[in-house]
Order: sequence, then C-alpha cells, then structure tokens
Amino acid sequence: MSALLEIRGLTAHYGDFQALFGVDLALERGEVMAIIGANGAGKTTLMRAITGIARVSGGSVALAGRRLDRLAAPDILRAGVSMVPEGRRLFPSLTVEENLLIGAHARRGSGFWTLARLYDLFPILRERRQQPATALSGGQQQMVAIGRALMSNPDVLLCDELSLGLAPVVIREIYAAFPTIRDSGTAITVVEQDIGQALKIADHVHCMMEGRITLSGRPDTLSRDAIHNAYFGVHA
Repeated sequence: MSALLEIRGLTAHYGDFQALFGVDLALERGEVMAIIGANGAGKTTLMRAITGIARVSGGSVALAGRRLDRLAAPDILRAGVSMVPEGRRLFPSLTVEENLLIGAHARRGSGFWTLARLYDLFPILRERRQQPATALSGGQQQMVAIGRALMSNPDVLLCDELSLGLAPVVIREIYAAFPTIRDSGTAITVVEQDIGQALKIADHVHCMMEGRITLSGRPDTLSRDAIHNAYFGVHA
C-alpha cells in the first residue's frame, strides 16, 4: 500500500544546474515530516518541486497514487497539496480575513477547515481580521499564511521555514497548532533550520545536503552526532 505522499527518485534543475539528486520520501496521512539542512541544501527546491514551481526533471511525486509531477502548480493545489511559502507572501492591500479567503478559492469540498475553525486555532486572527495583514507582527502574519494554506482543505500542508526570523515564544505558539492540524487528517511537511524544533514535532526527520538526503529516521533513533554529521557533511 502506497503512502499518502510518495516521492521517488526526484531530480530537479534550475536551467543547467541540478538542485535535487534522486530524493526518496514518503508521508502518511496525519504524519509530520521534518526536512532539515543548512542554507542551500535543497530544502526549498524540494518544496517547489512537489508543488510544481520548480521543474522536475526525473522521478515522480504522487498523492494517494495520483502523479503530481505532470501537473501545473494550480492543479497540484487543487489536488490537495498546499504550501506556506518562506517569507509568507501575504497580500498587503487585503485584510487578514481577505487573505484567508483567498485560500478558499482552491477549496476541495466542504472539508474541515473554515474561517471559524481557523479563528479557533489562532484566536488573535479573529481579533485582527479586519486589519491589513501586513500590519500584524511577523508571528501573526505567519499564522495568516498557515490559515490561508489550510483554507483549501489540503491533504498535505508544506511549511517552508516557519520559524525564520521569529522569537522562540512565537515559534512555540505556532507549532502548538500542529496537533490540531494533524488531527484534522492533514499531513505536514515542515522545512526547518532549527534542529531542536524539528525533532520535537516530527514523526520522521530527513536531513538534506547538496540536494540529497543524507540521513533519515525517527527523532528518537537519531543521535545528535549523526544529525550534526549529516547536516554539515562530516564523515565518521
């Protein structure tokens, strides 16, 4: 039986430059998978390849057995894969609620996620719903970006560098929402440079370096030394 999200032998290029080299990953429904690695490791390229933004030059990406790597980015979103991009990319001329509603344009059926449930998940957004989204703090803007992605009721939520530039207390508040998201049936893949945070929230951790997976396992089976060596390319 195949996984919910199954990636096999994935390669990707930017022009003549090869950014991914035969990546294999699998994600089950309701699981959290963390992708860690230094800057330039290929993490963001992997997210972009899954969502159809980066050109896939080999291998396959499948959601519940359906090939995604042959689809355009809007069709991949409608198929059930939604991304919270690095830098959030909110619409500055729109309110918090209007930004959230944009995510509903690719809505799949009735689904679990509604405005009411998002406001329950992040109560501060209910209070600020009529304010311009970019008037909020960085952490609150990240909540809007997550909410916008959830409004399509995805099977898989991809989160690229959620904690970048945020204070630790805000990061903890955002990650505290993960159990509710996964309990809704949505699987999560999160790209993180914060190794400690990744180990806390993930069922499976994969380390990338130079476009390749260098280490994989459950957090409780991976030693700090093994993670350090895979992260920095140190050979024992």
